[in-house]
Amino acid sequence: MRVNESRKPVIGLAGGIGSGKSTVARMLADLGCVVADSDAAARAALEDPAIRDRIVAQWGSEILDDAGRIDRSKMAAIVFSDPQQRRQLESITHPWIEARRREQFDAAPADAPALVIDAPLLFEAGLDAECDAVIFVDTPREVRLSRVRDNRGWDEAELRRREDSQLPLDAKRFRADDIVFNNGDVCELEEQVRQCLNSIVETRRN
Repeated sequence: MRVNESRKPVIGLAGGIGSGKSTVARMLADLGCVVADSDAAARAALEDPAIRDRIVAQWGSEILDDAGRIDRSKMAAIVFSDPQQRRQLESITHPWIEARRREQFDAAPADAPALVIDAPLLFEAGLDAECDAVIFVDTPREVRLSRVRDNRGWDEAELRRREDSQLPLDAKRFRADDIVFNNGDVCELEEQVRQCLNSIVETRRN
């Protein structure tokens, strides 16, 4: 576990695309945790006029949709095929996202057992350094592929392309402090999440 000076433990979530990190985040929220959803914050960042202007200055007005907003599919096509372009986008959006996360955590209720960072690139962005513990959501590839097909319209090639731009799953699993197995049994997953949270909170107290 990492050292964190916050009054509450900070938990990071990691796992493959479609592993169910958002499901685990919702379960932690139901247990009273304050969850910072980096995906939602990233979408909100693209709506900020200052962020939009910097992105247009970098990639041109063709990155906009017919309504003048950032076209996320066009943006994804650029950044997931070129690591340098992705880092450029991150340099624009990450400070904004981090500021919103800190505001959210600063406003956490006194009785919240923990603060949670739900970020797709937790390790890649170095956010694990801010965490007392990282939970890895371990889900079979065939399950993850089925989810992204149904929910995002991706085929196997698109899933592979996205994951190839991230830290390998074995490395994420190795660097995590706890693992929960998400094989489709919601009640079983809930119990694993509850046990993980209790263990992390108790360790922090000690």
